Amino acid sequence: MQETRFGEFGGVYAPETLMAPLEELEQAWRELREDPSFEADLHSLLHDYAGRPTPLTRAEQLSAELGCELWLKREDLLHTGAHKLNNALGQCLLAKSMGKARILAETGAGQHGVATATACAKLGLECVVYMGEVDVVRQRPNVLRMELMGARVEVVKNGQRTLKDAINEAMRAWVSDPEAHYVLGSALGPHPFPSIVADFHHVIGRESREQILAQAGGLPDLAVACVGGGSNAIGLFRGFLDDDSVALVGVEAGGEGLETGRHAARFSGGSPGVLHGCFTWLLQNYDGQIEHTHSVSAGLDYPAVGPEHAALQAAGRASYEYATDEEALAAFSALSEREGILPALESSHAVGWIMRECEELRGMRIVVNLSGRGDKDLSTIMATRGGSAVDSVQGSEVMS
Repeated sequence: MQETRFGEFGGVYAPETLMAPLEELEQAWRELREDPSFEADLHSLLHDYAGRPTPLTRAEQLSAELGCELWLKREDLLHTGAHKLNNALGQCLLAKSMGKARILAETGAGQHGVATATACAKLGLECVVYMGEVDVVRQRPNVLRMELMGARVEVVKNGQRTLKDAINEAMRAWVSDPEAHYVLGSALGPHPFPSIVADFHHVIGRESREQILAQAGGLPDLAVACVGGGSNAIGLFRGFLDDDSVALVGVEAGGEGLETGRHAARFSGGSPGVLHGCFTWLLQNYDGQIEHTHSVSAGLDYPAVGPEHAALQAAGRASYEYATDEEALAAFSALSEREGILPALESSHAVGWIMRECEELRGMRIVVNLSGRGDKDLSTIMATRGGSAVDSVQGSEVMS
């Protein structure tokens, strides 16, 4: 294998059974990313099927209210409703080029599962998605979407029954079936996954940089994105890494507040350690046991962060803040009611941080990656509001 780390972070902490598949994957990725025919096929899928490029939209009313120039990178408008399709199409095309016919994946919020099921349906591949029982309940619409596209959803009922446990089961399945390909959904895991996932999401940052220059006439002061594992954020950040004038800010899940211990803010309450094949920042106790996490958003409810983010934080190139559940819900309402956009609760954390810090950010030009749409979160949102008018209508009576 070639360089496997970002500074001190990353590495290949994987069982011997997976070393050969990981080496095979790295070799194929390095060869195919330089292959014009592979690049042409991927570009065609992204442009003609997924709907790239996605727009960059100025949030006029929120900008006026917050006193900054707020631009939204609209990954919510990508086919399937989130940025996850960039990586799913790339990895599934890569797997098919390697002769793989069976795809394994994990999902938390369900968007990566939907994206992988979509890519498999498009490319004629078998698809199995592992999802924690808690997330199956709170993200039911996405489970149905996966199943309708032919994927088999394996419900994970052990551990905390969220994203961490889904990754555990998907990796176990890959160990027992190394001829399959595991489409890891975030920029984490053993090398080469963090680099592959970031590579396929780099299109977000490339487009954002071109669009903000064309539409605003200059670079942003800040590029902001929510960070769970960190795929959408690293995709955006890579477009601006060489622009020293652009500050990079990742926003983690502050849950019910750092003081409660019910959160998923790794940089605010964690320490370096190993989880799911890489050395990075994570939430662990003194004995190295993984701590339970909490977030209103399933996609941020994860105890570790991708190793490239850990390296960017260590180098001082990016900073990592947090927004609480309450702040994310307020941002969801603000975008919905002021801009007519229903954002995913994950993305709402990034906007929630901006709303909280608006006095410090006054006058700045900010690009936020709106990584997904909020249809999947409607049951969670409405539960916090005490229900909806539709709850008072009995469907059987109306239809009779």
